[in-house]
Amino acid sequence: MAKKLVLIDGHSILNRAFYGVPELTNAEGFHTNAIYGFLNILFKLLDEEKPDGLAVAFDLSAPTFRHEMYKEYKGTRKPMPEELREQVPVMKQVLQSMGVLIMEKPGFEADDILGTMAKKGEAEGYEVALVSGDRDLLQIASEHIKIRIPKTKGGRTEIEDYYAADVKEKYQVTPAQFIELKALMGDTSDNIPGVPKVGEKTATNLMVEYGSIENIYANLEGITKKSIKETLAQHRDLADLSLKLATICIEADIPYELCDTDMGDLFTKEAYEWCLKLNFKNMLSRFDQSKVAEKIQREYHSVTELSEAEDVFDACAKAESPAFTFYGADGESSALEAVVVCLDEEKLYCLFIRNFITEDYVVSRLKALAESFAESNKKLLTFDVKKCYDYIPCDNTEVFFDCKLAAYLLNPNHKEYELEDVAAEHGDINCRDYKQCFGKKSLSDVIEEDEQEFVEYACMRSLALQKAYTPLKEKLTKENMVSLYDNIEMPLTYVLYDMEKEGVLAEGDALKEYSAVLGEKIAELEKRIYEQVGETFNINSPKQLGEILFEKMGLKGGKKTKTGYSTAADVLEKLAVDNPVVADVLEYRGLAKLKSTYADGLAEFIDKSGRIHSTFNQMITATGRLSSTEPNLQNIPMRTEMGRMIRKVFVAKEGCVLIDADYSQIELRILAHLSGDKELIAAYHTDADIHRITASKVFHTPMDEVTSLQRRNAKAVNFGIVYGISAFGLSQDIGTSQKEAAQYMKQYFETYPDVKRYQEETVENAKETGYTITMFDRRRPMPELKSSNFMQRQFGERAAMNAPIQGTAADIMKIAMINVYQGLKEAGLKSKLILQVHDELLIETYEDEIEQVKEILTREMKGAADLAVPLEIDLNVGNNWYDAH
Repeated sequence: MAKKLVLIDGHSILNRAFYGVPELTNAEGFHTNAIYGFLNILFKLLDEEKPDGLAVAFDLSAPTFRHEMYKEYKGTRKPMPEELREQVPVMKQVLQSMGVLIMEKPGFEADDILGTMAKKGEAEGYEVALVSGDRDLLQIASEHIKIRIPKTKGGRTEIEDYYAADVKEKYQVTPAQFIELKALMGDTSDNIPGVPKVGEKTATNLMVEYGSIENIYANLEGITKKSIKETLAQHRDLADLSLKLATICIEADIPYELCDTDMGDLFTKEAYEWCLKLNFKNMLSRFDQSKVAEKIQREYHSVTELSEAEDVFDACAKAESPAFTFYGADGESSALEAVVVCLDEEKLYCLFIRNFITEDYVVSRLKALAESFAESNKKLLTFDVKKCYDYIPCDNTEVFFDCKLAAYLLNPNHKEYELEDVAAEHGDINCRDYKQCFGKKSLSDVIEEDEQEFVEYACMRSLALQKAYTPLKEKLTKENMVSLYDNIEMPLTYVLYDMEKEGVLAEGDALKEYSAVLGEKIAELEKRIYEQVGETFNINSPKQLGEILFEKMGLKGGKKTKTGYSTAADVLEKLAVDNPVVADVLEYRGLAKLKSTYADGLAEFIDKSGRIHSTFNQMITATGRLSSTEPNLQNIPMRTEMGRMIRKVFVAKEGCVLIDADYSQIELRILAHLSGDKELIAAYHTDADIHRITASKVFHTPMDEVTSLQRRNAKAVNFGIVYGISAFGLSQDIGTSQKEAAQYMKQYFETYPDVKRYQEETVENAKETGYTITMFDRRRPMPELKSSNFMQRQFGERAAMNAPIQGTAADIMKIAMINVYQGLKEAGLKSKLILQVHDELLIETYEDEIEQVKEILTREMKGAADLAVPLEIDLNVGNNWYDAH
């Protein structure tokens, strides 16, 4: 059986991957999409070809022999985007770590090296697969050389294959003639001139009839079309030059032999480390874990006896920074099965919950340990400390260091902060995740079947926290975020934990009634829509809805897509003004979402006590804002009355009321402070309506003559400016022309000139430093500002304008939450902070504590930050959330 050789055109496949894979970055903000796409194509090829030999050729920046013939060769090519350029050397390092031969030679292009190696392989009896996105290489195809051209279709990579016969079938010429075809018609991408006026169709017809350029010129008089005959006659020199430029050299003087391509094991420890560094998690399963995972050549122990556990906790009390990871029934939470302790790099202990080592015993010892640490500067190292408070019940957050939280602050743009990622980035240690090690096995089965492997897996993770601790501390200090970490983010972890435990009371019966009302309204709308269009159809089907609106009813403004007409909200909202049926469809959609997501969806989350316990996420948004999941209570609808009615379901328990405190226009107030605009600051020091003031100034209208439309437009401008809105975006919001919206913005900036200055300076600073910063030193990296993509840069500029404002608002809310929580605790009140949504806090308040809670909310929320303008809140009381807002 013949050996197989795979040759890859490096730059070509990298380029294809770069444009075919959405933008990706690793934890450090380094672009990785081209490398990721390249490796996916490589692995697909390896799976299909199972080659004996592999090599990748790259172009060098040095001129080639073609440039010596024709200095304009490739002169029209655009420079490589920086996001792609930075990936090329790393791609080469990744390939080298896999033991893949990299071929390059000054004076030659990758095509020449590939062509030469392919012909060498064919001569030695190899079956060759040559992989490139460049069809120039079709001239190399033969019975034993297959040209493989990857294409992206529907987000998936497909590969077209061409042997010599396939080239003939597709292009009507042989591979050798393909060179001459290109010479005749030229190539704009390589700036090969070709013969003027000879396009692909004419060139193909000439080659089919005459077989070669030489024969075409030998029979020039027989060409009947005068213009073609004349251009050929006048430009023989270009035809000959183009032929030389288009011909791939298959005898290049290169220092590579076929034996150099022999493949070993590509999935080396070094390649594994690269995949970790680049955050290519789904590629790690290709590696043999026994070969690549770091083995602990240290002292570690399984602890199953109480006397041993006592010794471990006594040792913990003497250690400077013991690290803890916890393992429960579903992986790393709930019913505790093991706790792993790393005292230092040499001493690691896995305590199993068995015999006399009970969960209650472990919790009591950990609580005592935390209390003893409170009297020193020592730290308990954890990962996602909020999940650890069940096992270490201590609300003094100063005793903990949360490696996950620190990693988030250092790079809030990262999508995930798994322990193995943090270990690799900050601890310079490789850890495997649970799925890599044990697949879908339950933790109980793993411990029972392979306790030793579990101990090693778990010990490595606690060791990783030890290794990451000092680098994380040093990086927080370097980035000036120690105060943000110590005084805001860490104290907040326990506040959120307490809120999650407390939950919010929801009336299940009221939820059912609300669902029934929605169902009736949906049915009414459905019937009305069918009557208006004259037939029944699936309103939830964009395809069917589009056909009804834009074909049957003939509404104007339809946007045709590959799958039918677009029925996106922005399309329908424009039509709804003049078409009642479209307005009904939009209302139908809104009510259907209310019913499925909230009325029906929330019921699943009510526990036996009637409360809903949402999870508050501290490490998801890049701006620092909190989010909530399971269920998402941050997105409780507020735009429509029917949406607001859902709040009636959330009630106070017996003997209590709900007090809602909502910051008033906090982001506008922060804008006034950060910009230092005197007019805007002065406006906030009056009791007048800020939107009416802005309308009066922008539209040059006396305050008492400002119309409701002017106020509404001024409000849109006020809030739009905070988010870096464009004239087009503003025109869409207020339903006016782009020109008129631009004029409003111009007048706004003339009224508040320092706002414009602040925004411009913020963007320039972000471009220079690579990040934005809040009042409290929260950083948000802004890689979009350096993107070669115009739309990405535009987005980056808008985000840069908004991030310091939204981030500062998030910081102030977090400070307020911490201080309100402490205020309630220090006052000895039973009332509890139970919910935070954007700019509002909800307190379940005992009736005899109402005035004290109001005083604490007012004092702590207004005093959370010292701004150039006052922070104001709206305070309301009610038996349910609706009445309290």
